[in-house]
Amino acid sequence: MTAIIYRFFIFWYICGVFLLTFDLLPPWLEWANSVFLITAGVIAGIYFCHLYGLRGGITYSLLIIVLSIYVEHLGVAYDFLFGSYDYNANFGIKIFDTPLTIGFAWLLIMGCSHELAMGITKGLNGIVRSLVFVLVGALIAVTMDLILDPVSFKVKEYWIWQEPGLYYDIPFSNFIGWFVVSTCFHLVFILWSPERKTRTSIWRNRMCLIFGLIIAMFCLIAMTGGVFGAAILVLVLTGIWYGLYFWRREAYVESK
Repeated sequence: MTAIIYRFFIFWYICGVFLLTFDLLPPWLEWANSVFLITAGVIAGIYFCHLYGLRGGITYSLLIIVLSIYVEHLGVAYDFLFGSYDYNANFGIKIFDTPLTIGFAWLLIMGCSHELAMGITKGLNGIVRSLVFVLVGALIAVTMDLILDPVSFKVKEYWIWQEPGLYYDIPFSNFIGWFVVSTCFHLVFILWSPERKTRTSIWRNRMCLIFGLIIAMFCLIAMTGGVFGAAILVLVLTGIWYGLYFWRREAYVESK
């Protein structure tokens, strides 16, 4: 069943790249965005379940979904943490003024950043690994937002920022907020320290691939929408994260 979900995601991804990049998505098919984000979040949930067991994976996934929706609600209602912004009415079913899909989007981001941070910190031990894991995981999440936000705001208008900022009119507080929230989620994982059920899993490779696929799709949309600077910046940062990930993973294997 999980393999079918993954194949469905890949199929939906290919369709999405074509339709969104060339702005061919008709209004009656706007719901496809929600399906894509929810499916991507489910993929991340499956990843966590494979690594930490069904109970652990579901618990951590639900925690991310519920808390991220609540924090985003505080942001929309009270300008908390991120800044002043509002979601477009076409972004799916809302809970407390926040689209349900946002919770699944956060789950996807945490799955990607978790896998890369885990690979990058291989070979480190104790509190050093924990601190580096949290820091790297948060920075990877912010890297994703450096392309997600400009595309979603400037190109697709999924949400609207009410206050100016230097980076594509996005306030700096938004990226600070992303760093804080993702740090908290990674810190919760460190404090929880669930037992790893498997050391090798095809889902680890899939999560690593999905990180690149998401970045690639949004960079393509950014470039067709004229947001070249964000695309170039994020592609460079993504190359750095991937380089560190595969270097540390290979170095750890050779040292065993």
